[in-house]
Amino acid sequence: MTLYTSGHRRGVVCAPHAAAVEDGRAILAEGGNAIEAMLAMAASIAAIYPHMNHIGGDGFWLIREPSGRVRALMGAGRAGAKATPALYREAGHDVMPTRGPLAALTVPSAIAAWMLAREAAEALGGKLPLDLLLAPAIKHAREGYVVTRSQAQLSNEKLAELKDVPGFAKTFLVNGKPPELGIRLTQSAFASTLEHLVHAGLDDFYRGDVGREIAADLDRIGSPVTRADLEATRAVVAAPLALTTQVGTLYNAPPPTQGLASLIILGLFERLRVAQAESYEHIHGLVEATKRAFRVRDRVVTDPDRITVDLDRFLMPAFLDEQAAKIDPRKAALWPARPGDGDTIWMGAADASGLVVSYIQSIYWEFGSGCVLPATGVLMQNRGASFSLEPGALNALKPGRRPLHTLNPALAELKDGRVMAYGTMGGDGQPQTQSAVFTRHVLFRQPLDKALDAPRWLLGRTWGSSHTNLRLESRFDGNLIDRLMSAGHDVAVLDEPYSDTMGHAGAVVLHPDGTLEGGHDPRADGGAAGI
Repeated sequence: MTLYTSGHRRGVVCAPHAAAVEDGRAILAEGGNAIEAMLAMAASIAAIYPHMNHIGGDGFWLIREPSGRVRALMGAGRAGAKATPALYREAGHDVMPTRGPLAALTVPSAIAAWMLAREAAEALGGKLPLDLLLAPAIKHAREGYVVTRSQAQLSNEKLAELKDVPGFAKTFLVNGKPPELGIRLTQSAFASTLEHLVHAGLDDFYRGDVGREIAADLDRIGSPVTRADLEATRAVVAAPLALTTQVGTLYNAPPPTQGLASLIILGLFERLRVAQAESYEHIHGLVEATKRAFRVRDRVVTDPDRITVDLDRFLMPAFLDEQAAKIDPRKAALWPARPGDGDTIWMGAADASGLVVSYIQSIYWEFGSGCVLPATGVLMQNRGASFSLEPGALNALKPGRRPLHTLNPALAELKDGRVMAYGTMGGDGQPQTQSAVFTRHVLFRQPLDKALDAPRWLLGRTWGSSHTNLRLESRFDGNLIDRLMSAGHDVAVLDEPYSDTMGHAGAVVLHPDGTLEGGHDPRADGGAAGI
C-alpha cells in the first residue's frame, strides 16, 4: 500500500490501515461517493484496528458538499443516567476510572453519526446499499484480521490494566497473553452485529434488538449506561467553526471537541509571520501558539449545552492579534497546563463531484474502557474518563452530559481553489500535528508526502503517558534542538525517528482542475489510494 497517491479523477481515500484504504477505494470503484467510501472504511477500521477505535465509541464528520456548504455531523455520546458523582464516590473513586465498566459510562454515538452520514450520502446521489458498505468489515471480523505492530505493542504495554476487564481477554488476548505481530484474530460477535444491522438498519443499534443486547450486557457488568440512554441517542448536524486566514477558510468541529484550539493555533501562527519551514521560528511559534490555544480550550470548551460565551470571538482578529502579541519569539512560556490523552483514527475521502470528507472515530484511550460486550462484540469507549468528579469543574460529571472530546476533524477551502481534508489521532497532539501538516504543506508548500513524513513534536500528554514536556522525534536538526532548549523549552528527544506518540496523520486534497491526491502517515499501517 502506497503512502501517497495523486492524479486521480474519480476519488481518493486515506486511512491508517491498508485494508481500510482498499475497502474505501473499492466503494469508489463501485460508483459510491466519498461519504459512502468513508462509511465502509469506518466499519472496516473497527474490525481491523480495534485498539484504535470501535463502534462502541464516538465519531465526528466534516463534510464539504459540491455546493461548497460545510457541515459537521456530531456523534458525541452522553453520560449514562446512572453516571452520578455519588456512584463513583461510593465505589471508592476520587477521580474518574479509566478502565473497566465504570469507565464505560457514555453512550456509543459513532453509529448515530453514521446514520446522518448515510442520509447525506443519499441526498448527494449515493445509491449503494448498506450490505455492500458493511461487507468488508463483516468479512474482516468473521474471517480474521492480521494483528499490526501497534496492536501487538499496545496489548503488551497495557496488559496489566486490561487483562481482567470484562470481555477483553476473550477477544484480544491469545491464551491470556498479548497477540504477536502477524497472527490472525477474529471478532465473530461483532461480525454478527454488523450482519444484523444490515438487515434491521443502523437504528437497531439503539432502538432494536442490538440496543437491547447492548443494554443488557452493560447492566450485567455494572456500567451506568441504560437502555433508555441508548434509545434517546441521536447525532446532530451542526455548523462548523470557521477561521478566515490569508490562505483561505479553515473549518473544524465545534464543541464538545477541541476544534477551537486547532483553529486558534493556526490563527496565531499566521500572525507570527514566520518565513522558513523547519526553522526555530516555525517550531517555537507553533508550540507557543499551542500553549495559548490550550488555555482557551481548558477555560471554555465543554458540553455545548453549557457554553455561555460566544466562541467566534476567539477566532476574531482582535483576539488573535492580542494573543499573538504576547508570544515571546525568544522565550518559552511556562508549561504545563491540564493534560489530555487520546487514541483515535482519522480518515479522509474526496470524489470528483467536489465532495470532501474529514472523519474521526475514537474509543478515547487504546482499547477504550477495555470492556467487550459478549452478545454484540462492541468494544466500549472510556471517553467519560475526561469528566471531573469535582462539582464546580468545567467538565463536571452529570447524567446526560457530553464530555470534552480531543477529536477534531479539519478541513480547509484554500484561495488557490484547493479543498483539503486533514487530521490525526493523538489526544492533545491532534491540534499540534494538524498545525504541523497544514503549515508545512499549505504555508511552506512542501509536497503532501513530505509534510506528512517530516519530523514532529508533541507538547504534553497523549497515549496514557505522564510526560508533559516537549518531545521531539530524533530526526530534528541538533542546532534547532539546542535553540529550543536555550529558549526554555523542556525538551526530550525520543529514540525513534518515527514515533507513534506523534499521531497518525493524513490528508486528501481536491485540486481546482478536478484531480485528487491523498497521503497518510509512515508512522501508521495504512496509506492512500484512488481511482
